[in-house]
Amino acid sequence: MAKKISLREFQEHLAARLTSAAQGKASPALLGVQAGSDYWLLNLSEAGEIVPLPPLTPVPLTRPWFSGIANIRGNLYSVADFSALRGGDPTPLNAASRLLLIGARHGSNAALLVNRMLGLKNPDQFSDVAAPAENNQWEMGRVVDGDGREWKRLDVRALLADPVFMEIGA
Repeated sequence: MAKKISLREFQEHLAARLTSAAQGKASPALLGVQAGSDYWLLNLSEAGEIVPLPPLTPVPLTRPWFSGIANIRGNLYSVADFSALRGGDPTPLNAASRLLLIGARHGSNAALLVNRMLGLKNPDQFSDVAAPAENNQWEMGRVVDGDGREWKRLDVRALLADPVFMEIGA
């Protein structure tokens, strides 16, 4: 039977792994998230911080996928609903929803709203599969896990450089 740990212990362990990855000390690892019905993997070194969903302040005259502004420890972050950005259903705002602060490493206060975090993943547990030709410029490819579930690889730098992502005005 698997050892049970508290949410606090998990978050502390994940924060330590994120810090190590940012300093280049960690072994290669991936962070798994669910956005809509899709599963995404991010390089842990680019994942940024994960925070529970704070109150969001709506911004008028913005695109439907722009969820608003979040105040995280006195810093304002623009929040994009990652599922809605890709044309999927809006992410439900519930206890499992999380913000992934992706832009800090690249000089941008951007955050992605996702359905839930799926934890750390070992790259060795995945096999490459052919990606369809119509994938986005910020999708680095696709992999499949041992259970046959397909995961998309997110290129954070390319997402932050995408003019569609950067233009929130309706």
